[in-house]
Amino acid sequence: MAEQTNIQKPQQAAEPKKADNKAVSSNVGGIKNASIVILVCFILAELFFHFVLGSGSNFKDGNNENAPLNLLGTIYKGGFIVPILQTLFLTVIVLSVERWIALSKAKGAGNIAKFVANVKEALRKKDIDKAEQLCKQQKGTVGAVVFATLQKYKEMDKDTELRKEQKLTSIQQTLEEATALEMPSLQQNLPILATLTTLGTLIGLLGTVIGMIKSFQALSASGAPDSTELSTGISEALINTAFGIATAAFALIGYNYFTNKIDNMTYAIDELGFSIVSTFAATH
Repeated sequence: MAEQTNIQKPQQAAEPKKADNKAVSSNVGGIKNASIVILVCFILAELFFHFVLGSGSNFKDGNNENAPLNLLGTIYKGGFIVPILQTLFLTVIVLSVERWIALSKAKGAGNIAKFVANVKEALRKKDIDKAEQLCKQQKGTVGAVVFATLQKYKEMDKDTELRKEQKLTSIQQTLEEATALEMPSLQQNLPILATLTTLGTLIGLLGTVIGMIKSFQALSASGAPDSTELSTGISEALINTAFGIATAAFALIGYNYFTNKIDNMTYAIDELGFSIVSTFAATH
């Protein structure tokens, strides 16, 4: 029998481990379709208006056409504008919570001011790899934009064809493009909050006017004024005013708060972008 020979293939040399250049994800997320939120809030507001506020236990003799016995019944007397204002108010609350969660993710894993200081220190030492590692640890919007800019920095560092001015322009353009890609996800749903700031006040004012019209109609009736109709009109005016002001106030606070958080991220990106460009200009 012919001897079987074991042919051993020469072992290939282990390939050197490649650097991890995977882009950093900002992972902002958030609600993409706010119309669904508004619809759900409207359904909840209608159910609350009819089955909680309009419950017979809140009115004299168990009839919601009679005088209210408590605050819930008084709110019900605000009329059909009340569920609309409640919808706007709930929408402000839901979108504020959604933006708070989304921007908390966008901020990243650590303090932005400390991250900026650490990256600037790494750039001062011309340690680009350390700066990239800091971006991977930080994540979020600032980390993602700065990481993309550092990648372009290393690419331009190896380029031998472009002039220095062209390289600086390319780095700056990468910074601007990466920032522009992140901004829509940061500002998502904020225009709705800005709109509700005004819309809440206007809807509340509409309810106030309607309530006052009913009050004057009760006063102008022949004979003694109908106290029930008069109180109903005044309730409708005051309740709608209160809901309108509350909606506008919460929307304004939320909008300004989240806009300030986005501005802080933008300032951090601009500061680090300037440092990256300056470092490249000083070393080439």
